[in-house]
Amino acid sequence: MDRNDIPFLTVAELGRLIRGRDVSPVEATEAYLDRIDDLDFKFNAYLTVCRREALQAAREAEREIAAGEYRGPMHGIPVGIKDQIWTRGTRTTGGSRLFRDFVPEEDATVVANLKGAGAVILGKTNMTELAVSPYTHRYSLPHNPWNLDALAGGSSSGSGAGTGAFLCATSLGEDTGGSIRRPASWCGIVGLRPSWGRVSRHGVMRGVWSMDQVGPMSRTVEDCAITLGAIAGYDPRDPYTWDAPVPDYTAALDGDVRGLKVGVISEIMTSHWLDPEVRDVVVKATAVLGELGATVEDVSIPLVAHANTIAGTALSAETALDQGNMIRDRLDEYGHDNTIMLLTASLIPAQAYYKAQKLRELLRRQVHDTLERYDVLVFPTSGRTAPERLEDDRTIDSKETAARIPFMFNNTANLASVPGISVPCGLSPANMPVGLQVVGKPFSEETVFKVGHAYEQATDWHTMRPPNA
Repeated sequence: MDRNDIPFLTVAELGRLIRGRDVSPVEATEAYLDRIDDLDFKFNAYLTVCRREALQAAREAEREIAAGEYRGPMHGIPVGIKDQIWTRGTRTTGGSRLFRDFVPEEDATVVANLKGAGAVILGKTNMTELAVSPYTHRYSLPHNPWNLDALAGGSSSGSGAGTGAFLCATSLGEDTGGSIRRPASWCGIVGLRPSWGRVSRHGVMRGVWSMDQVGPMSRTVEDCAITLGAIAGYDPRDPYTWDAPVPDYTAALDGDVRGLKVGVISEIMTSHWLDPEVRDVVVKATAVLGELGATVEDVSIPLVAHANTIAGTALSAETALDQGNMIRDRLDEYGHDNTIMLLTASLIPAQAYYKAQKLRELLRRQVHDTLERYDVLVFPTSGRTAPERLEDDRTIDSKETAARIPFMFNNTANLASVPGISVPCGLSPANMPVGLQVVGKPFSEETVFKVGHAYEQATDWHTMRPPNA
């Protein structure tokens, strides 16, 4: 096939062609590297491109496959890695000037797992500073492939823009308070925050120990499931991973949701933070699930209305504590809004953090109790579609600019430690993507994938290409 067409294949399609030796890993890797060279000036998706290492890995994958040593559906697949995740011998900045010269001596477990599955690492994707701010970028600002004047979303902004613009077949992000699902929604791709403990965080620059989670960002639910299968599993170097079997997530993608119960969270659907245009798109999406045979009902989870306040208090306090030495010694190297946030968070009293943790537990119980009666919960990923970028492209330096940032509905999943996926479900009148979020029980990624895939296959949103890609 024409090499220029390779980047537009899904992981599943490309994997089948590589396995059948109709496309070689070298051809696929060169096609993506050429596309990065030609187009990434528009998107700023990558901070580091590993051309030499990627081609070497691709040649090795080609040799293995020719020798009959096929490793599985990720063998030879070109992948982007968020720059928060360690890669041995390759600069890993965390999007911060504080770590501009840091070169890890080992791979993060998720990177080692990908390499073990035969994947090819194309490079390190852009991100907001230390994954703390969802918007401040200290090197270059990623641009949204649907509108180059719009934000790609943070903190996994480069993975969102790069995957959406066909600059990698799939990618890894990290999600503490929505950092996978926000850019997935805004860039029109699929992004999964797995259950807390499903994926190792060894070798991942820490934000908040009790909520950080690495996950896949892909163009389809099936690709997301394939990527998760390659990185998930117990890791003795991360004591918070669960020693539980990793299923074949793709086996659940049968398109059949008949008999499943879907709860639509009313506190989110009636929120004044939700743009009516986004609400209308999501209402239509939930109706599709009903047409497919699922039982769709409104549910009430009262504390969800306060999820962002609870999470904001816990996240900022933990981050300020974890970065205390750098705040004291290197404060001038942070971006403006992170400087303000970290200084303010350093003043949060212990009783406020303690109350936030008590409220988190109450919310977790409400979510888990509701999930005893429903297979999944659904709601919008973002209150609005991607906003246009800020005036100086880098910082939130006033109440006026802060007011332009859309309200996100992601903290329900991370506070409850449950999996949540964002799936494209439509376009706004301005032709910007809208994401439908599907949340399930702990370690029920199979069900979350099942519902997301059934919706995806019943609609055409996942087939649409951004105008700038």
